[in-house]
Amino acid sequence: MGEKIPNLKELEKEISDFLSKKFGNNVQIVSPVVLPQESAEDTEPSQRHAGQHVNFNLRPEELVAYLDRYMIKQDNAKAILSTKICTHFNRIKHLQTSPETIPELVGSIKNNVLMIGPTGVGKTYMVKLIARKIGVPFVKGDATKFSETGYVGGDVEDLVRDLVREANGDIELAQYGIIYIDEIDKIASSRNLIGADVSRTGVQRALLKPLEETEVDMKVPHDPISMIQEIERFRKTGKRESQTVNTKNILFIVSGAFSELVPIIKKRITDQGIGFGASLRKPDDDSRIFQQVRSEDLIEFGFESEFVGRLPVRSVFERLTVDDLFEILQNPNNPIILGKKLDFAAYGIDIKFSEDALRTLAKDAFDENTGARGLVSAVENALLPFEKKLPSTNIGRFAVTKEVIEHPKKSLRDLIKTGGKTRAFEQLAQEERKVIAAYVSSNSYNYGDRYGLVITPSRIRLIAAYYSLNVMDLGKVIETIKEFYDEVKALELQFYKRHDINIVLEDDAVDFIIEQRINKRATLTGIGDQLSSMFEHGLKLIREKTGRNRFFITREAMLDPEEFISSFLKGDLQKDPKPSSD
Repeated sequence: MGEKIPNLKELEKEISDFLSKKFGNNVQIVSPVVLPQESAEDTEPSQRHAGQHVNFNLRPEELVAYLDRYMIKQDNAKAILSTKICTHFNRIKHLQTSPETIPELVGSIKNNVLMIGPTGVGKTYMVKLIARKIGVPFVKGDATKFSETGYVGGDVEDLVRDLVREANGDIELAQYGIIYIDEIDKIASSRNLIGADVSRTGVQRALLKPLEETEVDMKVPHDPISMIQEIERFRKTGKRESQTVNTKNILFIVSGAFSELVPIIKKRITDQGIGFGASLRKPDDDSRIFQQVRSEDLIEFGFESEFVGRLPVRSVFERLTVDDLFEILQNPNNPIILGKKLDFAAYGIDIKFSEDALRTLAKDAFDENTGARGLVSAVENALLPFEKKLPSTNIGRFAVTKEVIEHPKKSLRDLIKTGGKTRAFEQLAQEERKVIAAYVSSNSYNYGDRYGLVITPSRIRLIAAYYSLNVMDLGKVIETIKEFYDEVKALELQFYKRHDINIVLEDDAVDFIIEQRINKRATLTGIGDQLSSMFEHGLKLIREKTGRNRFFITREAMLDPEEFISSFLKGDLQKDPKPSSD
């Protein structure tokens, strides 16, 4: 009883010695590089998370509009996921804000989602976008790994623990996270097997409780490190604390290709179509067949009825065509082209793509029959020779055309021979600006509302120009333009503090200054000094003569300040173009 409790290092050494004696050098214990911080460990959970609630106010249409900026097609899938996920989190918020007036329903069912569709159609990408937009922890697991450890369900609980790690140890936040499990069709029991397929049905059963509600212990059984941390925590606090994560509000989204499900659905449809007066359906593509999936089809496919019941929401993804793949590449927010631009930018090379080059890449990707995943390999294969050679040259501009994709060796020789000095690059830059301008114009309301910036034709041109000069997605570009706008408007206050004169920079003047900043012709400090040198003395003189102390500065005034001041002094602009507060 009086023995001293060993510290963390001593325990670690004793366990390591024991493992070495029993198993030789085949098993060793390794301390984690980073242990949970003492402040997080020693704080009472009720105090640490007291008053924390899920802060969610998105509406389904807002989430659909967000997805539309990054993904093409899949309108039905976007609508289903956006609606059910928004409802899930808004319902949690509603219950939290009015717990006294809203009784908790017994046996309420979560909006867990089953996504069906071929590989490379954007299932994972869509879920990641949603999790990022909502701001909740997100983890992804592969259902095929569950079967490797049998059917005890340890891997499922590990995903829940991973949510806590994604939430930086915040258990309360983790309990509102999203767990995404891919290749769920791989844990369906084999229909050719006589008797129970334990390794697969066992995994399904292990998922049942987390899909609904269960408590997952943060301490991993039979894990020496977990035990050491528990003893160390007990040594410091004298208390035995059990940290658990409740899965009641964790949303589960599972997905799979389900290629073998098509004949099951077709057979059911055909059987229903036999008889007098039956309508015979024409053979259809897989996505339309999947739209008619029922629970009975999933059960015949190899899922337990209880497992199917835990996935009430079903979303079907469409197969992508060549035109769809081209539209993905042309989307200004797509990570494939932006990523390749970054690759070349790392060597100081600016790269532009022609429309026919993107169409050729889309065709090559479609031939691989792996959906959007084929786009990455198509782009990499086409540009690898250039990415290898050009960094060793002085070439700083690279125009990717159809000729470059189809005849890479000849194109590379010609590019090196001319030193990259061709008209093609500037033409592609102009085409890119036009494409971006058209895209922003068609989505001006959404972008303007999101970033608090009035999207005028002049601003669209600025956005297109900044996008063409920098490697970033369109949202970040507009966010940067808004920052420039706010900085320029702050010059009005700066001018007042310096000279006790109110100036209002009109939109065309603001855009003129932003254009200077984009093209790096002036710094913000330099522009402030320029405004003072152009207008200080003249405006003070006008104030002395007219008593006016508020002036609207236009782009024309900035281009010719002397004429602007002279017009006031001559009496040509005695009336302000806008009402004055003086």
